[in-house]
Amino acid sequence: MTQDHNFGVIGVLYGGESSERDVSLESGEAVFRALITQGFSAELIDTAENNAIDTLISRIDRAVIMLHGRGGEDGVIQGLLETLKIPYSGSSVPACALAMDKWRSKLVFEGSGVPTPKFSVVSSVEDLLIACDELRFPLIVKPSTEGSSIGLSKVARIEDVDAAFHLARKYDPIVIAEKFIQGDELTVAILNGEPLPVVRIVAPNNNYDYRAKYHSNETKYFCPSGLEGRVDLELQNIALRAFNALGCSGWGRVDIMIDEADLPWVLEVNTVPGMTSHSLVPMAAEASGINFEHLVYEILRGCDVA
Repeated sequence: MTQDHNFGVIGVLYGGESSERDVSLESGEAVFRALITQGFSAELIDTAENNAIDTLISRIDRAVIMLHGRGGEDGVIQGLLETLKIPYSGSSVPACALAMDKWRSKLVFEGSGVPTPKFSVVSSVEDLLIACDELRFPLIVKPSTEGSSIGLSKVARIEDVDAAFHLARKYDPIVIAEKFIQGDELTVAILNGEPLPVVRIVAPNNNYDYRAKYHSNETKYFCPSGLEGRVDLELQNIALRAFNALGCSGWGRVDIMIDEADLPWVLEVNTVPGMTSHSLVPMAAEASGINFEHLVYEILRGCDVA
């Protein structure tokens, strides 16, 4: 594969200063090892270090972004790389910014006919109490611009409203109350314009939180999903619609719920998904015959030309 393309020195951007730093470190190291294994010239760059920009300017020809959360998925690092004329993996500046903002991405979904759970933006505990009346218990309360379920709460009773609001507000001034969807949790990875096999997730106590995503050995993953083929195809089509509606490109992951009436609901689009031992994109790629090294190569091959 290395003979077909001369990518020069590839910087794997990881770490950073977001609340998802630990996951980013693990993702970046795994991607770096995969590049080295394939004979590429690569360098790990922790963007939280003081000399990170100097390293980008002086030594990097292309960047693979493994920064999760703010500073990595919100268009900030993409904008810097475009200014420096360094091609990078994944979606463009506006697509990353939009996907990271759950409030505005849901507005785009609604305007594009992509099904997404009913929601309300709340700015106080009083607003959240009103949203509880409108959306009914249980509901999800979360910050607009966080990932990995950080700051997210499932609220099932009025006594939990105050704590849920303040937890979400700790991470973002914009807080979203969203109708809780009871049913199967699924995800669809997109790789260079094509949806990969659907992954179905069964978490302990049906709570796919940060621990269940990255540390629990009790969370179960099914790929193939075990659903009917027509359902998988419908989910892949909806995921691709959501991905394209936000202007995303390269690679990413779309999280979806199917309710008890078998109706799909798009929760969000992730433009820099995890690449850890518990991550879903490598799992879906493996199910379609793409091993981890080849997956990393495809992500690299999809780099935008700034």
